[in-house]
Amino acid sequence: MAAAPRPLPGTVRPRRFRPRLHYELLVCGSRGHELVGTDALELDPHDPLLAFERDGVRWYRCLRCDSWLPLPPPAHPAHERIPTRGEIELPLRGRPLRDRIVLRLIALDRALHFLVLGVLGIAILVFASRQEQLRGEFYRVATAVQRTIGGGPVQSEKVGVLGELNKLFSLRSSTLSTVGIGVLGYALLEGVEAVGLWLQKRWAEYLTLIATAVFLPLEVYEMSHHLTPFKVIAFIINVAVVLYLLIAKRLFGIRGGGAAEEAQRERDMGWPALEAATPWAVARPDVPAAAP
Repeated sequence: MAAAPRPLPGTVRPRRFRPRLHYELLVCGSRGHELVGTDALELDPHDPLLAFERDGVRWYRCLRCDSWLPLPPPAHPAHERIPTRGEIELPLRGRPLRDRIVLRLIALDRALHFLVLGVLGIAILVFASRQEQLRGEFYRVATAVQRTIGGGPVQSEKVGVLGELNKLFSLRSSTLSTVGIGVLGYALLEGVEAVGLWLQKRWAEYLTLIATAVFLPLEVYEMSHHLTPFKVIAFIINVAVVLYLLIAKRLFGIRGGGAAEEAQRERDMGWPALEAATPWAVARPDVPAAAP
């Protein structure tokens, strides 16, 4: 039995409290419709799947969201005919479009991590190279401030900002350099993830899944000792990323793996999907179809 065609975006009332997002409408609303043949002198009457003409008005089909838009024939055509199907690169739609949007949101998150960690790593290396000079300046200024407010010796502070700075200055320069290099290495990993996810590379999905899942136990350990809203939000985001990549992207063979992913892509954005949404245009391909 052939699978039932998917309903067109925006035509079905949501069954859940949270309305279902139709990414095709979001993208078309922000970037415009994907129309073909608007600058062609002639349309193909035997293939009204893309465009047809009636009463001097041409109707063009958006290849992304399936909207039909009426436009007048071009005053100065740039081409003799409308492109054939073999000449058209179909835009993303359905789940492939959703996946690209979600993956690029994750890529932006990883790019932010790359920038923050990169700056932090460089700062640690700079601090390690000038630790002795900075230590003297720090204790001189901090001691003067403590005397002004009637505080005790700076070196005896164990908590707060002064306590953390005391711990930092107590570390060896070689240790700080190792930490800085490690932070820069992690920043590089986040940058590679960001680029790969932005380009929708399958290897980047695996890399992001593994790198994110490995650090989840560490995040749980940190929250058990010092719970903050930022740590909770970051943990929830990372768990959502892991579940999305594992289940929605079918990694490690889950839900059919890469083969099922490719089959879903063909169902959502291939020519059969467009034909299923336009039965009047393909009912009798040997006869010019009448417009609806």
